[in-house]
Amino acid sequence: MRTRVSRRRGSALLEAAMLTPLIVLLLTGMVTIARITYTWYTLRKTVYSIARYVGTQQGVNFCSASDPAITQAINFGLTGTTDGSQPVFVTGLTADMFQITAEQYDPVGQTISACSCGLPGCDPTQGGSAPDFIVVSMPNGYQEPVRILGLNIDPIVLKPQVKVPYGGT
Repeated sequence: MRTRVSRRRGSALLEAAMLTPLIVLLLTGMVTIARITYTWYTLRKTVYSIARYVGTQQGVNFCSASDPAITQAINFGLTGTTDGSQPVFVTGLTADMFQITAEQYDPVGQTISACSCGLPGCDPTQGGSAPDFIVVSMPNGYQEPVRILGLNIDPIVLKPQVKVPYGGT
């Protein structure tokens, strides 16, 4: 009778030893996927915040990346303040990673295209009409490192993009 009980204990121990690495690998993979998903949604919220901020400003020069409204919008998305005095939400993000583009709807051709920086363009002071949409993107993306059980795998490039209606005049 004792031999059967000891055999059962040994087989349970063997099964646990075989399954433990698989369970640890699955848990590590789930944590990695959760971290990448969290980073994606944080980047998406950052891009959306920039688009909404610049989309409500008036007199924005979309042809100049140094326009104060664009600089304030990017700072707002990165830090939550327009002066950039707080730390960045996502480590490694910088202002030059973002691209802001104004777009207009052409009722004749029924197409949406980027506003030209020439005359008249999207500048109402130069005789143009205000843009219809603001597109904020990260053309080169954000590289999120992937580490599973100490192994470094090629990073995943996250490229969020948002298009919002322009509300400023």
